[in-house]
Amino acid sequence: MPTLQALAPYIAANERALAHATAVHIGLSGGALLIACAVSIPLGVWTAHSRGGAAVVGVMTALRSVPSLAVLALMLPAFGLGRGPALVALTLLAIPPILINTDVGYRTVERASVDVAAGVGMLPAQILRRVETPLAAPIILAGVRTAAVEVISSATLAAFIGGGGLGDLIIAGLQNDNAPELLAGALAVALLAFAAEGLLAFTQRRLSMPAGAAA
Repeated sequence: MPTLQALAPYIAANERALAHATAVHIGLSGGALLIACAVSIPLGVWTAHSRGGAAVVGVMTALRSVPSLAVLALMLPAFGLGRGPALVALTLLAIPPILINTDVGYRTVERASVDVAAGVGMLPAQILRRVETPLAAPIILAGVRTAAVEVISSATLAAFIGGGGLGDLIIAGLQNDNAPELLAGALAVALLAFAAEGLLAFTQRRLSMPAGAAA
């Protein structure tokens, strides 16, 4: 209870520092997700339509077992300290769930839907854009949801390699035995994760609705 009572005064006294750390955390997490989507979704489309795609998905599945801290540590010899290496590490963490779900989303599109579209004269690119992508979108977004929560939580570890963000508050709180500082950082990370999960879950539900119901 004393820690909770001290939390509000700490936040009031350190509002700017907390806001800055939150902004850095959002920037790192959002940047990693955007880059991961730009890489993973086109690659997932290719793996779903290619015979050799299963091998790529297998590698991605194996990479998901690598701990977040290990990925961040591997950035040190190659890139050193700073937000750049942290962004690279977080992007690598975000790629596997998005790519795997993209592959699954396109592979599970009913063949009948594709055949009907081809039967009415649609070209392969049109089928991909107008038929397959809308049907696969909810599953793809589920992968983005998973990646978002993982990246937001893992971004706290970016502080160990100089990435900044809310992890700085958590580490400083541990080092200085400052419970309000630690709790403020941890609470902010949890709120960001809940907000991202809620927003993406809502979007996924909207994409899963029939066109008439979503209108």
